[in-house]
Amino acid sequence: MSILIRSTVAVAAITALAVSAGSDIVRPPSNPTHASSNVSLTEMKHHLESFEDIAEEHDGNRAAGTGGYDASVDYVADRLSDAGFDVTLQTCESCENSGDVNVIADWPGGDEDATILAGAHLDGVEAGPGSNDNASGSAALLQVALTVAKADPDLERHLRFAWWAEEEAGLHGSQYYVDSIGVSKLDAYVNLDMVASPNAGYFVDNMTQDQSASIAEALNDDGLPPAEMTACCSDDISFSEAGLPTTTLSAGYSDAKTPDQADAWGGTSGAPFDPCIHTACDAYPGNIDPTALNALADAAAIGLIDLAGR
Repeated sequence: MSILIRSTVAVAAITALAVSAGSDIVRPPSNPTHASSNVSLTEMKHHLESFEDIAEEHDGNRAAGTGGYDASVDYVADRLSDAGFDVTLQTCESCENSGDVNVIADWPGGDEDATILAGAHLDGVEAGPGSNDNASGSAALLQVALTVAKADPDLERHLRFAWWAEEEAGLHGSQYYVDSIGVSKLDAYVNLDMVASPNAGYFVDNMTQDQSASIAEALNDDGLPPAEMTACCSDDISFSEAGLPTTTLSAGYSDAKTPDQADAWGGTSGAPFDPCIHTACDAYPGNIDPTALNALADAAAIGLIDLAGR
């Protein structure tokens, strides 16, 4: 999450919303594309451990412009290449650090003029390893991509995944992508930011819109009714300001969980969703909720496959 703070709103009446907004989305159990929605928690934990190790080996952090960021780039890019993705390291020419890159991974097939793009910021802050912010989003997105590769579903639209540089410095990596490549060939953007907050909530931006409806429906089906949030400051803004439909999934930021939210999701009312944001205690495993990580990754996979499959 960038240095600006998101705000969240109370839990929505999601049952009615999911039915009305997502009634045209059919996800029968026999649909082979939904093999892609079972994202391995074990593998995501492995990615988080690896990001933690990278931070420990590079002065305790993975901030942009550091060896920790470069090692994170290599970790993600190597696994995507091994899985058959077409991987591009896009040098961010407008970034503060001239060597910082975005990792762009394309899965073969589908209409490239109707691409669904999913992203998460790969950088953290200098204060700590950035396990929830945003190794959690990076790990979840990586495993979603690897799960899609393994299932190899037949998709109408093209799927692209991105890990952004310098979100914490002001959304520089994602903004460079928009400025240099544009959004004319994109149909929607899905963002994962802080998806394993320890006092977890379940937030989906633009929840009743087409790009979000199946994600919200999937969480509701899991007994985790999501809430709408106001989008102010993650990489989705680079795309929404360019006119693209966007959504963000999150387990909550520094806001305090309300009593109604605690009733809906459990956890501690009055405490922040993530008390360690931008500090040294944002570390694995203590600042990670595996239940939230698993549920939000599965919902993201379902949403992406639904969007790309039609």
